[in-house]
Amino acid sequence: IFFCHISVYYIYIDKMKSYLEFERDVKVLEEELEKLKDPFNKEGISEVDTKKISEIQSEIDVKLKASYANLNEWQKTQVARHEERPKAKFLIENLFTNFINLSGDRKFAEDKAVLAGFGLLDGSSVLVIGQEKGEDLDSRLKRNFGMMRPEGYRKCIRLMKLANKFNIPIISFIDTPGAYPGIGAEQRGQAEAIASSIDCCMSLTVPIISIVIGEGGSGGAIALASANKVLMFENAIYSVISPEGCASILWRDPSKSLEAARAMKLTANELIKMQIIDEVIKEPIGGAHRNKEQILFSTKNILRKYLEKYRKYTREEIFEERKEKFLNIGKQKSFKVFSYEANWIKKENIFGNIKDILSKFKKELIIVSLLIFAAFLYFI
Repeated sequence: IFFCHISVYYIYIDKMKSYLEFERDVKVLEEELEKLKDPFNKEGISEVDTKKISEIQSEIDVKLKASYANLNEWQKTQVARHEERPKAKFLIENLFTNFINLSGDRKFAEDKAVLAGFGLLDGSSVLVIGQEKGEDLDSRLKRNFGMMRPEGYRKCIRLMKLANKFNIPIISFIDTPGAYPGIGAEQRGQAEAIASSIDCCMSLTVPIISIVIGEGGSGGAIALASANKVLMFENAIYSVISPEGCASILWRDPSKSLEAARAMKLTANELIKMQIIDEVIKEPIGGAHRNKEQILFSTKNILRKYLEKYRKYTREEIFEERKEKFLNIGKQKSFKVFSYEANWIKKENIFGNIKDILSKFKKELIIVSLLIFAAFLYFI
């Protein structure tokens, strides 16, 4: 009996869904829906009410559509980090055939935070690189939560050069909070490895297509996203630092993450306006984690489109296009991240300070002026 109870407990945990704070109403409805779908309810075996199920499902779809249509920047960050969101490993296993994972940088060690190897997409060879966070606690520890070490970047450099030699396109899936900042990583040359990876990407003459599927954090992301085409899932983020980190530095208050996220313009919709990325991959209603089959279909179609496009390019044209893309970022129009009206930084201004004091003690100054004027008239 004891072992039976344990097994039932674990099955219940596995079936539990993870909900974000703004999905509370959806959680209540989905719990009600699960009860209606279960014929073995408290009253014993009963008939399933299909009409009621259909009504609740429609209500869930409406609420999800309304919620996800009006997400703010911080909520999109939460969706990008959702634990059930499709990861690189899932995408690689379902988009490519005959994938062969290759390990090691031939200098120090293997980095489990990145999957890299050759596979087939519609029968054509591609090099696939994917930053992998992991699915559960054990795999997350094994993958170091998607934070790559120098040996991971050097492994990617080795394989990218190999792909370039044999004229094989490169596809990378970006999903990392940033490169690993540990002392061992710094001692082995983390900054040099990231810089070398960027340099390698920019020097290749084969097409590189990068897709930000979750978090695109700092140099850890740009090291593998210096590509001909940078695409993003609709609810992914791409920035130089996390919103919490930005808030801690600017305001010394991590609770101001929303203000930081808004100022950093880290969402796909903002980045495509600034021409940092090239295309947004639409997600299903409720995010990519709610309909993984649909996101697979959309991703595969977009990869096919761009791979077909680059078959018509010469190797020199591919190189020049990538170079021009990055040279033109910020060239046409300067960025105005901080609003002039927001007063993010207060400048020292003596005249401004005097004006503030005068406006603050306006009534008192008027009374004093009148008394002085009355005294002056009296003595005259």
